[in-house]
Amino acid sequence: MAVIRKIQVTFDCADPVRVARFWCEVLGYVAPPPPEGFASWEEYDRTQPAEKRGAWFACSDPTGEGPRLFFQRVPEGKVVKNRVHLDVRAGTGLVGEERLAALEAECARLVALGAVHVRTLYADEENESCMVMQDVEGNEFCLD
Repeated sequence: MAVIRKIQVTFDCADPVRVARFWCEVLGYVAPPPPEGFASWEEYDRTQPAEKRGAWFACSDPTGEGPRLFFQRVPEGKVVKNRVHLDVRAGTGLVGEERLAALEAECARLVALGAVHVRTLYADEENESCMVMQDVEGNEFCLD
């Protein structure tokens, strides 16, 4: 019998807090409470050595259904297309114009948060419409 395990998706990025907060807004995720004895993550961060400040951040699905997202600072920038990306399921169960309208509405919301709309792939004989997007640091994801 297969064992089902919880997973965490890890993002390498330049500004973990900024990218994590973007994905919290996109997915309805929440940041964990700050460590014991601190009123905020900012307060906790000020107690860390300079090189560790803002080095990581995490967020999770408040329902416990989705994977935890972890964001870690890396020195190098993004130089090639992602090998793995998230699909944000904004049009599940919808088809045709109704699906496209839902994707366009979600795209507008995400662009206001700092995302970039790269292109729309329109429905054909095999696939429904979807949109290729980028997050605040240029990581690709799809509105599906």
